[in-house]
Amino acid sequence: MAHGHDLVEPTGLAAGDAAVSGRPDAVVLRNDRRRAERLDMGEITSDSGELDFDKLYQLAREKSRVGRSALAATLGDLFLGGEKILSERERALMSEILRQLIRDVEMKVRRELSEGFASRNDAPHDLIVALANDEYEVAHPVLLNSEVLQDMELVEIVRHRTQQHQLAIAMRKSLSEAVTDALVEAGDEDVVRTLLENSNAQISQTTMEYLVEQSERLDSYQNPLLGRSDLPPDLAKRMYWWVSAALREHIVTHFAIDATELDEHLERTADELLHHDEPVSDKSIKLARQLNQRGEIDAQILLKTLRQGEISLFEAMLSEVTKVRVNLIRRVIYEPGGEALAICARALDVDKPTFASIFLLSRQGRTGDRVVDPKELSRVLGLFDRITPENGRKMLRNWQRDPGYLDAVRRVQQRQADRKAG
Repeated sequence: MAHGHDLVEPTGLAAGDAAVSGRPDAVVLRNDRRRAERLDMGEITSDSGELDFDKLYQLAREKSRVGRSALAATLGDLFLGGEKILSERERALMSEILRQLIRDVEMKVRRELSEGFASRNDAPHDLIVALANDEYEVAHPVLLNSEVLQDMELVEIVRHRTQQHQLAIAMRKSLSEAVTDALVEAGDEDVVRTLLENSNAQISQTTMEYLVEQSERLDSYQNPLLGRSDLPPDLAKRMYWWVSAALREHIVTHFAIDATELDEHLERTADELLHHDEPVSDKSIKLARQLNQRGEIDAQILLKTLRQGEISLFEAMLSEVTKVRVNLIRRVIYEPGGEALAICARALDVDKPTFASIFLLSRQGRTGDRVVDPKELSRVLGLFDRITPENGRKMLRNWQRDPGYLDAVRRVQQRQADRKAG
């Protein structure tokens, strides 16, 4: 009995070959048609009803493609049907025969085998790998559903098979980071978009950062990325700025809309979408926020705080009432000349005497020389007089812009300039 070894085509006569058997063509065709779908069970069982592996190997050696297809279909039925309980030895032998037959059977049979084994965790591993590497029509069911396939096998298919194979893998119910990395490295835009739309795909931090960067030039990545629950907030914010900046340039170019008002609207919309709340970690910031929520911050309390030497609280309160980040408001307060502080004061409708006092006291919080030159005071008060409250508020709105948004606007504008220059 020829159990467990590779099938070898016999020399001489081959069953089903009319030219060498001497049988009339009509007889051969009739017999082939009879066996085209499935074999009669009597052809593969012994008198006792058990599987006869000598008969199986003999049938497997046939050159007839129809005969091999019929055998493969019948073995698939036995494997999947559950009507006969197979021993481990029988399963192993049938798996080996199927694996070796699979290359030579009709696509319809291979497709049926793929559909049948796709959801079976006990499917023969080598057979599943062979089906997965077959033509797409055959491979699709196992690529989409089979849990027998291992990551490295999926990666190899991604690297060496067609875009259709990649798309099927991108839609699997679960994908490891190794497989998603391979799909992204393959570089097909449709495949990556399909992957991003698969909420069960695991994407590494490094790959996510790369895809976010790519989304600046590939619009098709933007919505799927922003729809993922595993997109880190900092990357989401960066993307919202890109989307907003591109939209801004389109609107400003095609419609008569004030850019400052548009910036304010786009940034507010993005912040609402992000549900972004700045964490409160400093006591001064927390107190300033509470005072602002109660409407208790005005020019007089700012001046009183400075007179009491509470520099940190003054910075936090001015940040709260102007809606300008603390790091930027410190630059506004302490920059040489005081022009930015004068603009803030005009935007907040601070009167001139109160501003003069705030300016002089705020110099005590800066490093280095704290003595105010009388000419410096005169110069900043002259600027204060020339600035209107409306212009001050407009400038303040520009400072309120997030630096990420401003950077995105600059990058979009630069790309447009580069395209015009090219």
